[in-house]
Order: sequence, then C-alpha cells, then structure tokens
Amino acid sequence: MRIVVLTGGIGGARFLLGVRAYAREVGAEVTAVVNVGDDLLLHGLKVCPDLDSVMYTLGGGADPERGWGRVGETWTVKSELAAYGAEPAWFGLGDKDLATHLVRTTMLNAGYPLSQVTEALSARWQPGVRLLPATDDRLETHVVVDLDGGQRAIHFQEWWVRHRADVPTHRFVFVGAETAKPAPGVLEAIRAADVVLVAPSNPVVSIAPILAVPGLRDAIADGPAPVVGVSPIIGGAPVRGMADRCLSVLGVECSAAGVGGLYGGRAAGGLLDGWLVATEDEGTAVPEVTVRAAPLRMTDEAATAAMVRAALELM
Repeated sequence: MRIVVLTGGIGGARFLLGVRAYAREVGAEVTAVVNVGDDLLLHGLKVCPDLDSVMYTLGGGADPERGWGRVGETWTVKSELAAYGAEPAWFGLGDKDLATHLVRTTMLNAGYPLSQVTEALSARWQPGVRLLPATDDRLETHVVVDLDGGQRAIHFQEWWVRHRADVPTHRFVFVGAETAKPAPGVLEAIRAADVVLVAPSNPVVSIAPILAVPGLRDAIADGPAPVVGVSPIIGGAPVRGMADRCLSVLGVECSAAGVGGLYGGRAAGGLLDGWLVATEDEGTAVPEVTVRAAPLRMTDEAATAAMVRAALELM
C-alpha cells in the first residue's frame, strides 16, 4: 500500500506519527508532501519551519511542550543577536536548530535543490517516511494587511509570529506559485498512490500553498487514488494555532463543514472523496463527500494511528 500525505504545521507533523505507526503495522510506504510556504530567509539562512517540524517530530527531536523546535534547545545565538540589535528580533532561532539551517543553506548555495537537501538532512533523523517539499522553487505565503497607515504585503511569518494575526487582513498570496514546479518525485508519488490523505493541517496556509503549485492539484483531483481529509476543526475551534483567523479572511466558517466545503467534493470539482470529522461534529455534511465521525484528539501515537485507520476506512 502506498500512502501520500499532504501536510504542514505542527498538527500535520503529529498526524504523520500516526500514519507511520499504521504503515508499520500493514507494511505500507508513506510519502509526505510538505508545505514550503512558511519558508523564509533569516540572517542569511534558509529556514523551512514545516519541513523541520516534520523531520524533528518523526525523528524524536521535537520539543513536546512547545510543539516546534528542538527539545533541550538553548538560545545563546538569539541573545547575542539581540545584543547587537539585529533584526528581525521577533523570530528566534535556537542553537540546535541553527545547525540545521546552516547545513541546509550551505547545500543550497552549493547548488543542491531543496528536495535533495531534505533527503540529506533526513538521513540523520530517520523519519521513517519519505519527505518531499511540495516544490524546490521559491514559494512564500505573504499576507496583505493594513499596517503603518497603509495596505501592504508582509511575509506570513511576520503576520503569524510578530503580529499574532491581529492586524486587519485582506488576503493571502502565494508568491512564486505560478512559476513553481512540483519537486521531483511528488507527481510520481501521487500517481502511484493507493490513497491521498489531507492532514488536519491549517487548510489556508499549510495545505493551500501545496495545492497552489501548478499541476499538483490536478494530479490529485484527476488521479485514481481516493482522497480523504481529516478535519483540523473540532467543535467549531481549531485544535491549535489560528486556523479560525485564516478562515475568516476567506469568509469561511470555522467548522468541520466549512473546511470540508472549502476543499470540496471531488465529484463536484473539488478534492475530497471522504472527510473524517470529530465525534463532536457528528452529523456534518459536505456535498458529494462521504463524511464519518471519529475521535480526533491526537493525545498519543496510538490514538493518532486510530484516526488514520478511521480515515482509511472511508476509502
């Protein structure tokens, strides 16, 4: 069995723990296609938050309390940068995390594409699934906001981390998406998949940038594999993060039905064949989509694997 997962963010990384556990039980192969819209250059270094969250989480190196970054992290470099008054001060890099960005940036500057760099970094962490960036090309999520007396676009990370999404917001723009190409192996994995899972990641800023890469959405929608999504909304609220604020910018209701409708049923020109919602949202309906309810709290790996099993039963 071949499973492809569209994923991003901390929720997506934790979901992959359950996918990997299920895959080990049944002997399946897993390919994770990971969002790169959060990527940014910081102090001259290429930072890939979602790729790193997945890699650290699956490799056992993620901080379980913060949910991001490295366990046992120290912050000497951050303190030294602050002493120099180096900007941006609102985004900090831990000392352990910095090593990853140094290696990545060195390899990228040497001409290696992001997909090959990710494979090389994964050799240390042994995630147990194949990690592929959605694209090797520049693709950044920017946000059009009202700021400093006018309307301007800022990087998603500035909107999310610095402003906590608490500024008047008009729209999200995936800069570079129109000329980006799927990373090597992405389309091949989708076409060979027995199922495509959409992780319970933020649909607006984690999944939408992946689907914005030309050819990727069509490969999923037109492919032979069933597509099953897992709701990131439980009882009208995001499990974590600020998906509710992202959805409100699009005018989409923060509910399992709202996100399911945003993806849409494949028979009606959307993506989904199946939609797994929380037991709290039992009775949710999405046109042209088979909807089922199951516990969706990722309290541990076993509970998450049970979620995955329930999602696959929708095939």
